[in-house]
Amino acid sequence: MIVLNKIRSFIYGFLLLHILWLIGTYFIDGRIIPSPFLVYGNMDARFWLFMLNHIVHSLWRLFLGMSISIIIGLILGLLLAQGGVVGKLLDPFIYLTYPIPKMAFLPVVMMLFGLGNPTIIMMIILIIVFQIIINVRDGINSIPEENYQTLLVLGANRWQLFRDVTLPAALSHILSSTRVALGTATAILFISENSGISYGMGHFIFNAHSRVNWVDVFSGIIVLSIVAFMLFLIVDILDTVFMKWNK
Repeated sequence: MIVLNKIRSFIYGFLLLHILWLIGTYFIDGRIIPSPFLVYGNMDARFWLFMLNHIVHSLWRLFLGMSISIIIGLILGLLLAQGGVVGKLLDPFIYLTYPIPKMAFLPVVMMLFGLGNPTIIMMIILIIVFQIIINVRDGINSIPEENYQTLLVLGANRWQLFRDVTLPAALSHILSSTRVALGTATAILFISENSGISYGMGHFIFNAHSRVNWVDVFSGIIVLSIVAFMLFLIVDILDTVFMKWNK
């Protein structure tokens, strides 16, 4: 039901956006904002076959960056929530670096890793991982103490407490932060694919812009939007499957 509601909302928003787009073409130069009919007429089978390579490269970078961020974020979030020596050492560092705009490190990352995939993936990690760390830490710290006490009375050990209380709470906040982080990661991916690579949805759009081909630019934007929506939908499905207890 939740997934169907998301799809329904997407369709409504999609139609409204296209109505506004169509109205806009009557007031703005059609060479800058081409008609939706012209753009969709450009998106034939040959276009999708060509775009498939760009989509695969972008998704691979996004998946790798998000996966590494989630693993690091879960581990560090758990350490921060549990306190101890490691947590106390990490907490000031996270507190200091979290507000810093990570895009400011782009020149440094480019110097260290050069142009291409390593820089794009590293920028995704730098920006996303802090969101996940903070969400996991706060999620675990917000668990009521009586949740642990109830299981302790029943004779649960440390592993059972972690499996039945801590991990579900952490997973819930990971999925929540992933949903938010996907939008940020997609934007980072789009900007980072501007140079140094030959494939990617961002590269396709920027390349079309350099050729002043606005039909291709808008075609690429539509593809990027559809892919981003599908990723959000996947996260919602995972949330529905694994977080039934939280509904």
